[in-house]
Amino acid sequence: MGGSVTAVSSNGTYSFSKPNRASITLLAGLGVEGDVHAGVTVKHRSRVAQDPTQPNLRQVHLIHEELFDEVRAAGFEVAPGELGENVTTRGLDLLDLPVGTLLHLGAEAVVEVTGLRNPCLQIDHFQGGLLKQVVGRDDLGNVVRRAGIMSVVRAGGVVRPGDPVEVELPEGPHRPLDRV
Repeated sequence: MGGSVTAVSSNGTYSFSKPNRASITLLAGLGVEGDVHAGVTVKHRSRVAQDPTQPNLRQVHLIHEELFDEVRAAGFEVAPGELGENVTTRGLDLLDLPVGTLLHLGAEAVVEVTGLRNPCLQIDHFQGGLLKQVVGRDDLGNVVRRAGIMSVVRAGGVVRPGDPVEVELPEGPHRPLDRV
């Protein structure tokens, strides 16, 4: 089971979208080198306001490029990096991975999946109505989040578009992803 990296993005300042790069460097235990969300403790502004000592479980944000195809069919145009992700993938169902999955990105980098991105109102500020495309409810009324997954860096390395993504599932039983 695997896919590929289609884009990498980072930004040293707080903004919703992140510019695409030729490569990013992942730093073990920290995140994306030079990215505003890198660090041992939380960097997301709302989480810092709650408790700045919380561990940063959101060091690297990944989104499956297939999501962009789906929202395009609903009339939205979204390109890699525009939803704030660091790594855009194709050919891998990120949302169905269990907590603790290791993703090997390229030759050296490894991230551990921690949970789902919790989409916020900023998505509607980016494009009105887009939030309803990436968060909704299933037939049982449960919230379904589709705006990507979050992870922490276990092994550093350079990641580039075109790099393979290899999946290493944790030993069972598997825990489904929840928001982090």
